[in-house]
Amino acid sequence: MFKKILIANRGEIACRVIKTAKKMGIQTVAVYSEADTNSLHVKMADEAVYIGPSPSAESYLVIDNIINAIKQTGAEAVHPGFGFLSENAAFANRLAQEGIVFIGPGVEAIGAMGDKIESKKLAIESEVNTIPGHTQALTSAEEAIEVSEKIGLPVMLKASAGGGGKGMRVAWTLDEVADSFKSAASEAATSFGDDRVFVEKYIEQPRHIEIQVLADSFGNTVFLGERECSIQRRHQKVIEEAPSPFIDDATRQAMGAQAVALAKAVNYVSAGTVEFIVDKERNFYFLEMNTRLQVEHPVTEFVTGLDIVEQMIRIAFGEALEMTQNDIKLEGWAIEARVYAEDPDKNFMPSIGRLTHYLPPSENKNVRVDTGIYEGSEISMYYDPMIAKLVTYGSDRSHALDHMLDALDHYTIRGVSHNIPFLSAIMRHPKFVSGDISTAFIDQEYPDGFNSRDVVHADPKLLVAVATAIQYSRDSRDLDISGKIDETLTAPKKYVVEAGETQVPVKILKETEDLLLNVDGEEYTLATEWKPGEVLFNALINGKQQSIQVDREGIGWKLTHNGSVNTYIVFTERMAELHKLMPVKVPPDLSKFLISPMPGLLVRLNVAEGDEVKAGQELAVVEAMKMENSLHAVQDGVVSQINASPGDSLAADQAILEFV
Repeated sequence: MFKKILIANRGEIACRVIKTAKKMGIQTVAVYSEADTNSLHVKMADEAVYIGPSPSAESYLVIDNIINAIKQTGAEAVHPGFGFLSENAAFANRLAQEGIVFIGPGVEAIGAMGDKIESKKLAIESEVNTIPGHTQALTSAEEAIEVSEKIGLPVMLKASAGGGGKGMRVAWTLDEVADSFKSAASEAATSFGDDRVFVEKYIEQPRHIEIQVLADSFGNTVFLGERECSIQRRHQKVIEEAPSPFIDDATRQAMGAQAVALAKAVNYVSAGTVEFIVDKERNFYFLEMNTRLQVEHPVTEFVTGLDIVEQMIRIAFGEALEMTQNDIKLEGWAIEARVYAEDPDKNFMPSIGRLTHYLPPSENKNVRVDTGIYEGSEISMYYDPMIAKLVTYGSDRSHALDHMLDALDHYTIRGVSHNIPFLSAIMRHPKFVSGDISTAFIDQEYPDGFNSRDVVHADPKLLVAVATAIQYSRDSRDLDISGKIDETLTAPKKYVVEAGETQVPVKILKETEDLLLNVDGEEYTLATEWKPGEVLFNALINGKQQSIQVDREGIGWKLTHNGSVNTYIVFTERMAELHKLMPVKVPPDLSKFLISPMPGLLVRLNVAEGDEVKAGQELAVVEAMKMENSLHAVQDGVVSQINASPGDSLAADQAILEFV
């Protein structure tokens, strides 16, 4: 077996590969940029080599820098993870020239399958079901419009070298085709150094189902079942599961057979994934093949019992697969949620900064956390905003979902915004619970965006009880009431809890081993050892263990639970009366400014001083964490002053321009 391998990546996937390598007794080498000097993957590896400045184009994407690190450390093989150089045929070819083993497929397969245009042609030749489309790279917006008219709207414009949802746009009108072509080409050039874009028919209400394959150098190829990846936002997967709640065994076998046939057509060796679009009748169409490890591979590992990274390493070393297709059994159910540093309440704007508090749920046979950060880590503007992948397992989908909901409630992150309330809200959505989903789920169920304060808690009075208990604890400085005398209060302590526009009466009836509260006529028994200052409020409430996250917000308590986020202010009855008389603070009027909603790079500025603009018009594009974000006018106006230029680094809330 290899004695030393280098991981040409960063973050959680680098840590993931290092864990398997250590289990196999293989030494590891990490590479890192300036921004990643103190990263977890650097700390975990046996050796670490600096490869350049923070931007990935000057570090993780520079082949010479990776080669130099390999030679410097004597690594025998390279695992590329996903993203960066993982599907770069030139990188794989250079490694071959240098006599270094690439833990991945051969150059031929990367070239054929990594190029979305060429892979579609090959799929057609291999009699794999494909989506109607144009298999040539578009040369202009005019050609994009012409081709789209022939295919029929709506269409999907896609980067040929794309992946991870980047360089993809859906166009519903011919005007949108031209804009989408420009945006897709620009984003593709930035992300992949390849601005080629092609177009195909967009299938409405589809499911995104993918098949994991493994192939060795002796001609043995197997598929490891399917993954459901339909919960997406901006074509970026958010939640994945294995198996799919929609696919039956006949469809599974048919998809698997086509995936294996495609892999064999390019002499595929290593782990790879064939992605399909599936319509409501279970007709499936080839989408693309990813010639690398997928982000969502842990769900397949849970249901098959295989370590896919280990299989990749063994195959690269020249070993044959130890299993046949008949040996592959899918047992239980696994769900993965991608935890991102982004603010779902602000249109999922990326969030950067230091994690002042970070405590993931405890890992066990049902819970796995793949992460590349720790408390005190910095979330950088230079890379993908993923904090972690939270994966849970159960004997069936219901049990896997229960473990996920509990784990999300326990996952505490402070210092940056995160999408955990959004993930929790989706997991509790009736349509998700029933498995009635498609790639349009988020757009359809949250057409006006997501607001965690609009999520209705299953038991709103429970949170009122918790807020009262917290305030009571703060007043008494101790909520460990196990030593108190069992005593029914002759005069109940009365509170009024303000939750949004509602005021709820609460009485504390008994101080005993438990706290007994009456919340607007409903009783709650609460036992906890929580102390003021703790972020996670663990309590036994009416006999059920609950975990609620607690933050101070003004004079109230912000409670996060089950995807719901709300602030509760606990008053005495007299204070509640007086609070109603307080004047409401009016927020400042920022409508005369275009504000950058996040730190990032100003890529484009589409107006000049003196220009008249209309509501909805694109004014600027800000790039952050490898994604372009369009900023639009909210009302008609005239540009009076420009405060930033393309190429400038912007801070969050920085004014880009002003209106009159």
